[in-house]
Amino acid sequence: MAQEIKMKKIISYNVNGIRSALNKGWMAWIKAADPDIICLQEIKAHPEQLDLSVFESAGYHHYWYPAVKKGYSGVAILTKQKPDKVIYGCGIDRYDHEGRFLRADYGDLSVVSVYMPSGTSGEERQSFKMQFLSDFQAYINELKKPRPGLVIAGDYNICHRPADIHDPVRNANSSGFLPEERKWIDQFINSGFIDSFRHFNNEPHQYTWWSFRANSRAKNLGWRIDYQMVSLPLKDRLRRALILPQATHSDHCPTFIEIDY
Repeated sequence: MAQEIKMKKIISYNVNGIRSALNKGWMAWIKAADPDIICLQEIKAHPEQLDLSVFESAGYHHYWYPAVKKGYSGVAILTKQKPDKVIYGCGIDRYDHEGRFLRADYGDLSVVSVYMPSGTSGEERQSFKMQFLSDFQAYINELKKPRPGLVIAGDYNICHRPADIHDPVRNANSSGFLPEERKWIDQFINSGFIDSFRHFNNEPHQYTWWSFRANSRAKNLGWRIDYQMVSLPLKDRLRRALILPQATHSDHCPTFIEIDY
């Protein structure tokens, strides 16, 4: 009898440092939430800096793709079911050196953890971000041909619409809400993806990131920049999509989807 694979609950979480999150009780939260797959961004650690037994004892296989630079960027995937295949990076050195892309394949389903660049530090990084977005779209266009069932989960560092940001007027010229970035989200969705959260929930004031400054989280002055984009062939298998702001191990909160497999 073939082994039954149950891949239903997927959590994506920019933890802003996995070691920091672990010190804030993150593992107890994960055990309570009990997801099948966890996509992590901004891990800021190499696996040799971690006690990997804490993930294994919770029942997870773990795959890490840190940045070359210590304490910076990096993505990971924790998964109860061992993937058929794991792909590290996208084959473009300037992005792979920053640990921004990790893919796990399960039958006809591929789950990606992605950490898109921020442009907030200045023009050079904004230019880098825009080039990444262009290259990422081209890469995904090719990936969809052999792997049409895609969940691309992570920190996109872009708010799509005014409802996704607490002050769209004052932030109209801010990196993360620039017209060209929002246009990119439009065309990415139009290329064959579903914004899973907006598929179920059109309410405003639903955010995934809050500045540490000015008590922003308590006032819910946030940005929705974390997504689980689901390719159109998976549309009928998508059951739920949530934001989980009660998780407070980071300046981000997790996103959650449930998908039939």
